[in-house]
Amino acid sequence: MEKPASRKFINNFTQGPILPALTVFALPLVASNLLQAIYNMVDMVIVGRVVGQAGLSGLSVGGDVLNLVTFLAVGFCNAAQTIISQYLGAGRKEQLGRFIGTMSTFMLLCAVAVSALCLALRGQILSVMNTPEEAWGQAMAYASTCMCGLIFIYGYNAVSAILRGLGDSRRPFVFIGMAAVLNLLLDLLFVPVMGLEAFGAALATVIAQAFSFFAALIYLYRRRGRLGFSIEKKDFRIHRRELSVLVKLGVPMAIRSGAVLISKMFVNAFVNSYGVTVSAVSGAGYKVDLFGSLVGTSVTTAASSVVGQNIGAGKYDRVRRTLGSAAILNGVAYAVMFAVVALFPMAVFGLFTEDADVLLICMEYVPITLLGFVTGALRDTMNGFTSGCGNYQFNFWVAMIDGIFARVGFSLLFGRVLGMDYFGFWLGNAVASVTPFVLGAIYYLSGRWKRRPRLLEETE
Repeated sequence: MEKPASRKFINNFTQGPILPALTVFALPLVASNLLQAIYNMVDMVIVGRVVGQAGLSGLSVGGDVLNLVTFLAVGFCNAAQTIISQYLGAGRKEQLGRFIGTMSTFMLLCAVAVSALCLALRGQILSVMNTPEEAWGQAMAYASTCMCGLIFIYGYNAVSAILRGLGDSRRPFVFIGMAAVLNLLLDLLFVPVMGLEAFGAALATVIAQAFSFFAALIYLYRRRGRLGFSIEKKDFRIHRRELSVLVKLGVPMAIRSGAVLISKMFVNAFVNSYGVTVSAVSGAGYKVDLFGSLVGTSVTTAASSVVGQNIGAGKYDRVRRTLGSAAILNGVAYAVMFAVVALFPMAVFGLFTEDADVLLICMEYVPITLLGFVTGALRDTMNGFTSGCGNYQFNFWVAMIDGIFARVGFSLLFGRVLGMDYFGFWLGNAVASVTPFVLGAIYYLSGRWKRRPRLLEETE
């Protein structure tokens, strides 16, 4: 009889060489994140070239708002992936259906609540963001449309987290690939042909995300037996113990994600006050940073699953080796991106615009991108460990120190106190990115993560 797919991945993660297993698991995630980055960049490239500075700035602000409203999905889905990994590592698959059902219902309720709240407050949010007047209409159209489709964004993140937690990183790649192609085709139809500008880009994003969500959901349900879990209608109720462990880990992770995003919005609000050109540069720069970190975030996701399963199995020495393997992969990937941006900065930023004023300030952003690649290699390596170990108290404090004190503090120091203006706010945000590495390294070296109860023990 064929083994369930999840058991094959557990054997790779808890037995045998780690670097090959981590690489094999991370490669589909890299491909998925590459497609996701292209997915996100397509909107910016097409709108920036068709609409100009106002469109580029509008998508930059609207994208910040969208990132803000998805922080719950990111936090709780990362937590769910860790919990599922620990269940599998300990051979506790009988609880998976109940946990997955509880998590799915909870995420649906969160999506509806967040969407309604943000739609009601969207004008105030754009005002707080210091949205340039020239870009207000574009930002409002983009943000409002994405908020209406938030349920699909939350849903896709939830299904992908379940698949990754079960050891399947390949299928999310397939689904996001289909969505990326559909998004590109719809962007080309809605923006240049139909002239829908930012609204068209947002509509393309929502439709593509809905398509990938339903495709992933159908696959997960039909292959549930082969993936190693069973689920019934009754499992989709909110079960107190399963919700408790999800909330205990998910809230700190959501706060961690939200704190970083809010601090970035805080920084961008100051940057936006310098005008539509600087705001446009900030949007383009963020996309370059995002593209450059796609391997790092993939390795973080893969490492958290490997760490989670080995902690669940009580194999702590393999956690150390997982960190070493993650450091190798991240170091190589960020070094390559560093070289590309350092050698061809005009070509990289020229993808988004041909506006001479925007490109001139983009060259000021290049050192920020390069610094971000250095800190990113350190941050992403340690994030795989801290996410996988499942210590929700520690994750909470990392979120507070990184997202609030470090990013906001350094940005204000460089931007206002030292008078470096918008460059100082960019610099502060980049410098603060090393904070999770420092805190995670201290926690790892302390050895306390070996002595705390595992997450799965909290549902007994």
